[in-house]
Amino acid sequence: MPAEGNHSPGVFADRCAGIGDEAAPDLEGQIAAIRELGWRRIELRTVERTALGDLAPRAVRALAHRLRSADLQVICLASRIGNWARPVTTPFETDLAELETLLDQCAVLDCRFVRVMSYPNDGLAEGEWAREVIDRLGRLARRAETAGVTLLHENCAGWAGEDAARVLRLLRETDSPALRLLFDTGNGVPYGYDAGALLRQILPYVEHVHIKDARTTPQGSTDYVLPGDGEARVADCLRTLLEGGYRGAFSLEPHLSAQPHAGVSADASAARPFVAAGRRLENLLAPHRDTAGRIAGTP
Repeated sequence: MPAEGNHSPGVFADRCAGIGDEAAPDLEGQIAAIRELGWRRIELRTVERTALGDLAPRAVRALAHRLRSADLQVICLASRIGNWARPVTTPFETDLAELETLLDQCAVLDCRFVRVMSYPNDGLAEGEWAREVIDRLGRLARRAETAGVTLLHENCAGWAGEDAARVLRLLRETDSPALRLLFDTGNGVPYGYDAGALLRQILPYVEHVHIKDARTTPQGSTDYVLPGDGEARVADCLRTLLEGGYRGAFSLEPHLSAQPHAGVSADASAARPFVAAGRRLENLLAPHRDTAGRIAGTP
């Protein structure tokens, strides 16, 4: 592991981002943590512990103004669509309504990505589950396409969460340029699969990346740790991505303080471990400085 001080934040300022509510519940704390790292991009999920989809339009306009004042770009909105709390039997209107709200927010926040998942099962037969997921995400993607927004399916909860064949089938059968992939380096540990192997099969379709690391305890639970200290082989994933031509952002989601799936949100003490995880991410990117500092559209 490179020494903790061996990094140059300026090189990665346009390439690194972070999910703000991993650092603080309030917007000011989220901005402060991202700016302390010297980064220019933020991913949004909740503000004051309120999901984006539940924010009033006036609050979103105020949010956009504050972020512009801080010179921060919103790179992705992390939605609840198809996630661990919304199995495939959830009324589709719930997710469609959230998408409509988030599409409006994307226009206000100048954002083009929305994170989604692919619906945990809830008693359906395998074939019926697959058909329902593909139909729902296809319909959502077609709606997103009309707004110039891309849905990013994460390798997390749901039908296509951990199986490359299902991921590729989802993309093939929805057949929409508005559905692409978000790869999370750490999700394979709690879900029990090799995320690096998955990445190698889906790499051409990955347009956004979450960075976390974890290890399994002797009791079988999951401990989240600094990137590079766990079992997720984060450094190998970064190498695969960069050598494979990935030009998107690396968005920090360390789960050191906030774990939404477990109902744990960040508090005022979360900024310090978040910033430490950000420094570690820069360290892991440092050997790839010449390529990791560049983003799509830059020379």
